[in-house]
Amino acid sequence: MNNKSKQQKDFFDIDKKDLFIINQHQFSSRLMIGTGKYNNLKEAQNSIYNSEASIVTVAIRRAQYAKNIGKSNLIDGLNWKKLWLLPNTAGCETAEEAIRIASIGRELNKKIGQINNNFIKLEVISDSQYLFPDPVGTLKAAEYLVNQNFCVLPYIYPDPILAKQLEDIGCKTIMPLGSPIGSGQGLKNIDNLEIIINNAKVPVIIDAGIGTSSEANKAMEIGASAVLLNTAIAKSNNPSIMAQSMKLSVISGRKCYLAGRMKPINRAQASSPINGLLKVI
Repeated sequence: MNNKSKQQKDFFDIDKKDLFIINQHQFSSRLMIGTGKYNNLKEAQNSIYNSEASIVTVAIRRAQYAKNIGKSNLIDGLNWKKLWLLPNTAGCETAEEAIRIASIGRELNKKIGQINNNFIKLEVISDSQYLFPDPVGTLKAAEYLVNQNFCVLPYIYPDPILAKQLEDIGCKTIMPLGSPIGSGQGLKNIDNLEIIINNAKVPVIIDAGIGTSSEANKAMEIGASAVLLNTAIAKSNNPSIMAQSMKLSVISGRKCYLAGRMKPINRAQASSPINGLLKVI
């Protein structure tokens, strides 16, 4: 086997072993997608289908329930045999609120047949202007929910110390924001994000602020395990096409990370051979 063939085989071996696993659950896609801000249910369905996302997050408080828990049109309109529901506590301003809503989320998982789904995306946001997550409230709620056997995916400002504290108490992922929710500003704290990624022993999912496929790609290139986004797709001119774009950018970014980029140098370097050139007379 020549060197080129060996390199190709090694890469394919790495690619096959590159599994996206959260709390012993394996997922085929590293793109996670939200369900808010779409113009209508059909647009949301088409976008989720085209994204080929495995995990879909739904704000528990936004869903309209009947019989205390019940199902919303959105819940009814998606195929939960192929998708994994990630309920989130969006809209909660305190740890106590988030804990109560998380319990409703676990019941919702059971209603759609996902009996073993204890996932919860934890959001505690007391800042109504910039929507930055509350670090103290998040840590408090996370510790309680972990002790109640929830698989906690906490949404945080990209603070490496808080990220490690949340991992140490048993959170199964860390979800730092790229920039404020819905802003489309991209990765504004990339140095902190890289520190969190390099220090973590659990998956790191970049959540919030991504506006374009190049930004999703960059998040994956620096080693994020996945990205979660919503507004970038829902508020684009064509959500179905943007969903496809995001799917491809996440795949491309992950492969780039696995392959390893070339080392940059401060001068030009010819790509064609210098020695052995034919002399022109």
